Amino acid sequence: MSSTQPSSSKPVALVTGASAGIGEAVARRLAAGGFRIVAVARRKDRLEKVARELRSMTETHALAADVTASDTPDRAVALAMESFGRLDCLVNNAGSGKWAPVRETDDATLAEVIDTSLKAPFRFCRAALRVMRPGSSIISVGSVFGILGGLDGGIYCTVKAGLIGLTQALAVQYGSDGIRSNLVAPGVVKTDMTRDYWDAPGFQRLNQEMTPFNRDCTVEDVANAVYFLASEQGSFINGQTLALDGGWSTTKYLSRAALTRGI
Repeated sequence: MSSTQPSSSKPVALVTGASAGIGEAVARRLAAGGFRIVAVARRKDRLEKVARELRSMTETHALAADVTASDTPDRAVALAMESFGRLDCLVNNAGSGKWAPVRETDDATLAEVIDTSLKAPFRFCRAALRVMRPGSSIISVGSVFGILGGLDGGIYCTVKAGLIGLTQALAVQYGSDGIRSNLVAPGVVKTDMTRDYWDAPGFQRLNQEMTPFNRDCTVEDVANAVYFLASEQGSFINGQTLALDGGWSTTKYLSRAALTRGI
């Protein structure tokens, strides 16, 4: 992934939801690591701003489009092939963060979350697989709540678990062709999507007080994990879900403050 490689031999990554938060951090990390970038997001102004900054590091093309539109995956892959002649890594990052209990989830919410967080990644995988060569990889950004259900998680937990199933199906189907598929499952990360309730007491209890580590997950943590899985260093990792949660999903931890509250 050296920056001294001839331009035509540098790998190409397609990142969805690349205009902010985790997607922006992933695009920046891949660019810094030697990838050329196709950045996809809905918000044109913000996407163009990010793309301009990425161009100071690497060749970058941007596609302002809704990932839920049926033609967006094919358009994005076509942009990669027309611009660079190859596609080495797909990062499915765009998703919906809507939560509600199952019996309080209406059909509109159901459709929105499925369309954004499961149907769109499936379509992007389908489009990418038509052009990917041996050595390529697909990386989805899911959630630790796809590993363990969360109270009021409803369709959010359902689609995140579905992404794990998609990852495993891709791994078993296409691994023999030299195409890997893995998933990064962060805990809750401070982004525009979570900022409004980050300091709420209930949120603090569910996350900070139940995480056996002394800091929160950052967008850079997720980006570094994605880069590792996309790089040569991760080239024998296939079909795996990597939890980035400080131990939240593998322990029954409670902070000492939580354990002694009220005593």
